[in-house]
Amino acid sequence: MEKYREFHRRSIADREGFWREQAAAIDWQTPFQRVLDYDKPPFAKWFVGGTTNLCHNAVDRHLKTRGDQKALIYISTETGQNRSYTFSELHAEVNRCAAVLRSLGLGRGERMLIYMPMVPEAVFAMLACVRLGAIHSVVFGGFASHSLASRIDDAKPKLMFTADAGMRAGKAVHYKGLVDEAIKLSEHPPEKVVLFNRGIDTGLKLVAGRDVDYATLRDAHLDAQVPVTWLESSEPSYILYTSGTTGKPKGVQRDTGGYAVALAASMKHIYCGKPGESMFTTSDIGWVVGHSYIVYGPLIHGMASILYEGLPIRPDPGVWWSIVAEHKVSVMFSSPTAIRVLKKQDPAWLKKYDVSSLRYLFLAGEPLDEPTARWISEGLNVPVLDHYWQTETGWALLSSLPGVEATPAKFGSPSFPAYGYDVRLLHEATG
Repeated sequence: MEKYREFHRRSIADREGFWREQAAAIDWQTPFQRVLDYDKPPFAKWFVGGTTNLCHNAVDRHLKTRGDQKALIYISTETGQNRSYTFSELHAEVNRCAAVLRSLGLGRGERMLIYMPMVPEAVFAMLACVRLGAIHSVVFGGFASHSLASRIDDAKPKLMFTADAGMRAGKAVHYKGLVDEAIKLSEHPPEKVVLFNRGIDTGLKLVAGRDVDYATLRDAHLDAQVPVTWLESSEPSYILYTSGTTGKPKGVQRDTGGYAVALAASMKHIYCGKPGESMFTTSDIGWVVGHSYIVYGPLIHGMASILYEGLPIRPDPGVWWSIVAEHKVSVMFSSPTAIRVLKKQDPAWLKKYDVSSLRYLFLAGEPLDEPTARWISEGLNVPVLDHYWQTETGWALLSSLPGVEATPAKFGSPSFPAYGYDVRLLHEATG
């Protein structure tokens, strides 16, 4: 474990030098002058003086070298629709979306709330926001109208972006109706609601003067080229609410430069993906895992990201492994709960598909029990790496670092402190 220990030691002892090296993994429009300003703890400003943009790093910078490579692969077992986008195609869609949002008055520092199912247009909206220098607040589509209303009032968005409906287990979830009800409950309603109509809700009703159809506006901006808005490193990129396990959900506001660097470093040192490969994260974009490892992390690293709308056992318990096989997924990220659901199914599904492309399965979100870990590791014949992080951190704070050195795994443990984190165990009584 000497390589790991030295890597971690340096990240703590030589913080400035360590993160200066990691920052070279992303593009900066203006070079930063100082790695860290920690003069007012606990608030830190990373890469002071530097300007960058998440959308540029996730999309634009790849156009010259991998424009024809797949960037986003959409698979819906709920609707039977599959679509894929190269980096060039993703760039075009994001520019169209950014032009639509700009035409509705969204600009730097303003907020847009996104309440969407797992469809590509949700990713376009997120990337378009940060392209404009605006701040997105994505709300998980499973939340009811009163929960959505509280997030509207907290974020005070200029716009909302939603769909007519999503699908779960073959049943429609009427997003637009929930949005209408939430706005009625809200004290700070948005100026406009941008609607992506999937044609699922046949009884859809638009509110005159407020609701606008995304497809119509998109068609008016097919050739749009919206310049990137370069942001100070510490300017916010998004607001995301914690799950509320300690009471009322708290909004976490993420910076831009520090987040981009952290994700780029994690893709290299933790997840070990390679540009041109595919990553399959089974989370939802409404959670921090979806933000970091469905949308931004893989794209920043030049990987294809798989956006999955569906359940792990529909149409059958082999659907995830068929995706791994078809798209030659090298890195997969899921949760112990999902694996436990699969563990209850016929074990033959694990052997039906060629998953030899898969190098690692990462799990997070809750404690991982040893029987489940052994079952999936032996079934897939890959290392299963448990790791721990929070909405507040945006990436792992306890994790193995296979990109640095393969370290022993202990079932039930999320491994060692990740680089940059000086983690200590304190006694409950004595501290």
